[in-house]
Amino acid sequence: MVHPTVKPSSAHSMEALARSAVDEAMARGADAADARIVRCAEERLVIQNGALKESDAPEDFGIAVRVFKDGAVGFAAAPGPYPAMRNAVSGLVRRCLASARDLAPLRRVPVRLAGRADACGEYATPVEEDPFMVSLEEKLELLMRASERLGGRREVVSRLAGMSLRREEQWMATSDGGATHQVLVRSGGRVEAIARARGVVERRSYPNALEGDFRSGGFEVVRALDLEGNAERVRDEAIALCHADVCPPGQRTLILGGGQLALQIHESVGHPTELDRVLGEERDLAGGSFAAATDPGSLEYGSECVSFVADSTVAGGLDTRGWDDDGVPSGRFDIVRDGQLRAFQSGRISAGRAGAESSRSVSRAEGWYAPPIDRITNVSLAPGHGSLDDLLAETEDGAILADTIKTWSIDQERRNFQFTCEVGWEIRGGRRSRLLRLPTYQGSTLDFWKRCDRIAGPEEWRLWGVVNCGKGNPMQVAEMSHGAAPARFRGVQFVDVGSRLA
Repeated sequence: MVHPTVKPSSAHSMEALARSAVDEAMARGADAADARIVRCAEERLVIQNGALKESDAPEDFGIAVRVFKDGAVGFAAAPGPYPAMRNAVSGLVRRCLASARDLAPLRRVPVRLAGRADACGEYATPVEEDPFMVSLEEKLELLMRASERLGGRREVVSRLAGMSLRREEQWMATSDGGATHQVLVRSGGRVEAIARARGVVERRSYPNALEGDFRSGGFEVVRALDLEGNAERVRDEAIALCHADVCPPGQRTLILGGGQLALQIHESVGHPTELDRVLGEERDLAGGSFAAATDPGSLEYGSECVSFVADSTVAGGLDTRGWDDDGVPSGRFDIVRDGQLRAFQSGRISAGRAGAESSRSVSRAEGWYAPPIDRITNVSLAPGHGSLDDLLAETEDGAILADTIKTWSIDQERRNFQFTCEVGWEIRGGRRSRLLRLPTYQGSTLDFWKRCDRIAGPEEWRLWGVVNCGKGNPMQVAEMSHGAAPARFRGVQFVDVGSRLA
């Protein structure tokens, strides 16, 4: 079980405080209101080149109040501790109402909330081993052993081992009568080696690039990654990449590994199906969407073997929880089914603007200090059949298997993209053969997913965690997971990177 960051004896006080904020807002004339009290604790540890590079344990605690009045929204927040939050409630409510009244005449389209937020209950991430109860010494020893395994070769110029742990506890009350409490825990880590040989510098990461890989759960997630056991392979692959040929250009078959597919899903499916982007209300960071509000039911998003499922209940997902930050229960729905767009990801505000009767429960805030906005939830590519070996055996010579993101870009409407992976292999005789570096492919979202003709089965499917998704102004960071099994795409264009390096 999760150990709450707030003692049970004070839990009732938190619930009562959130409720008092909502009640005061309604008494002062709000049309609707909600309040969230959030306490978040993190721990980040990084060992680089055998020395401690980062050791951080931030914690924040505060209350947020949101008021709806005359078709506008007012938001205000204040930090804890509890006495300070209690004393701030009346002021926050007054500020919210004043903001909403000032904004109401300026809105072209009045805010309408879809559905109701009347859920009550408790939710806690299933945890086998509380990550915050594991000693600092044990965590550092685990990372130090992994860091040592990354070394031992003169070509290695940088080696890194890190982990990150997070626990968020939230109490929420709504004017619909909702009252929820949830404790969300996630854990993960990574190892990375950078090697230099023959004038070439290459990086190899495990289990994924960027900040690593994460799942909801406790310290058992970190242990299952086996960072130490994978460190030597990562080191050797980084060195081998320095001696590998650059991936050749041209149009050919591409097989993407699950880690790379996770980011491909995130950028070309997750973001363009956020309803606020579709409606043109989110363009401050990373643009809008090529999709139109009328597209569900008519737009061909991919081939018939392509289905994307949004699921905030899936085990291990970083956005697996009881309710979103509108107070709407989590759920599961099809974004794309058999290649056809079926639905967008929406919160109560965007769903209301679109005329929907209810939202898709994707409204989330970075913390107590930010208002909820539409965020990608756990969005996954449904598996097909067979193993990766089966897929390779059925693929012609000259195809490229690529995995693990290195760099990427995508346009403001989420149409055209370019991805460079850490590693690639040429397929010969139905197996991996020549190691390749810098496999770089381009595409256009709808055309790319229509080129998918085969997806490996459930035995190859797994979730990949993203912990650094930015959106909004001011920017908010959110976390989510994307599930995938390796998939094959026909006739993909590879970029001539080699000539640029010559």
